[in-house]
Amino acid sequence: MGRGEREKVECKTGVTMSLPKPVMRGLLGKRLRFHLPIAFALSFAAAAVFKYGVTEPRKQAYADFYKNYDATKEFNAMREAGVFESCRPTGE
Repeated sequence: MGRGEREKVECKTGVTMSLPKPVMRGLLGKRLRFHLPIAFALSFAAAAVFKYGVTEPRKQAYADFYKNYDATKEFNAMREAGVFESCRPTGE
């Protein structure tokens, strides 16, 4: 059978039907032309959602925290609480 020829199939009722052969030549290229742009669009959309939904709020939260953060005050509070072994609280 050549390309595009039909194959004879017999049904349960005894009627003979013909089915077209599937076209396999160029199938990968055809499917890639359809699916590749969709894959790129979805990946860029996911990257944009992650950037503006996760990383930008996280960067803003860090900026807000360190805007009023006093490292010396935190160190003195931890020293007075006895967290460090290398430096004693001021009362001792």
